[in-house]
Amino acid sequence: MTKRIIQFGTSRFLQAHADLFIHEARSAGQDIGPITVVKTTRGVERSGRVSAFGNDAGYPVIIRGVTDNKSVNKTINVRSIDGALIADRDWQELKRLFVTEAQVIISNVGESGYALSAEDEAGAPSANQVASSFPAKLLSLLHARYLADAKPLLILPCELISENGKVLRQILAGLAEKWRLDRGFKSWLATQITICDTLVDRIVSEAIEPVGAIAEPYALWAIKSAATHEIPFTHPAVVVTDDLEPYLRLKLHILNLGHSFLAEIWKSEKRSPNETVREILGDPAIKNRLMGLYRDEVIPGFAGHDMRDEAAAYVLTTLQRFENPFLNHRLSDITQHHRLKLDRRVVDFIAWIKNRNPTAIVAQLEALAASGEN
Repeated sequence: MTKRIIQFGTSRFLQAHADLFIHEARSAGQDIGPITVVKTTRGVERSGRVSAFGNDAGYPVIIRGVTDNKSVNKTINVRSIDGALIADRDWQELKRLFVTEAQVIISNVGESGYALSAEDEAGAPSANQVASSFPAKLLSLLHARYLADAKPLLILPCELISENGKVLRQILAGLAEKWRLDRGFKSWLATQITICDTLVDRIVSEAIEPVGAIAEPYALWAIKSAATHEIPFTHPAVVVTDDLEPYLRLKLHILNLGHSFLAEIWKSEKRSPNETVREILGDPAIKNRLMGLYRDEVIPGFAGHDMRDEAAAYVLTTLQRFENPFLNHRLSDITQHHRLKLDRRVVDFIAWIKNRNPTAIVAQLEALAASGEN
């Protein structure tokens, strides 16, 4: 039986992460997929990528790096996707698939992808109108599914937002109230739609045009378990856990925080436009600044939450990943949505530290948090 997945987002990250995992699960004989990819944003950007997803031959993901002191350089031809749609153009087909075939929904719509437009907040779209924002599109599709057959559904959001599943559910429930949707639908949304918190972790440094990606060997997809729905496939990089917070904090406040720290230096010092994470760390002074931040404030912050050993080990792993000789992770890419990233990676971390230790000295973190305001 087909276990159709609908994926909102066309990013190179998903291509080398969830899409690759599902390809490997299918190749191992598991009954999962295929995937229909949906471009949710308006405009012509990435239209070539959308067309390329329909190629039966699949697309390449190149894995490059070092694992267990051994070099890895391999290409995997991913064939888990059987087509792609543009929401504004292909709305009726998307609605048909969502109502009749979808069993799993995946999303990764960017740092600001949960934002609602003014028109969506004003009221539900008309029968022939497509909502503007991703959450409003999703709510419209969920309502159509409810009216058709009300089958349960699993949603796995992959946006790098703390408690992303909980946040998305709150947005959908709030929008359902604003749209004055009926009580039966709201009850179905609350009880039959499972939205898991998840955490994704893999550096995907480059796109291959028109579709494909270059990524590191390290990969993690941590999913918070839910009593109402089992995760319908297994993979070595997929961890189902009752406690997602340790995975989230380590990734967000060490790897991602380190990225933003280096991006701020790159930005403020007006360094080479194409400089990569590996290249900037080739400057001993900058590497020492990063390691000092980790040593003096980040690891002690985790220690206040009884996670010193885990944080120290993750710092070492992170540095190895940053210095991967095979990846070209441009700092210009990391600076996109820089202020929003600082809020989640640094400001939230300071609050987490201070909640346990109000007198903690975090001067470097506070300076980094304030830097994005300039």
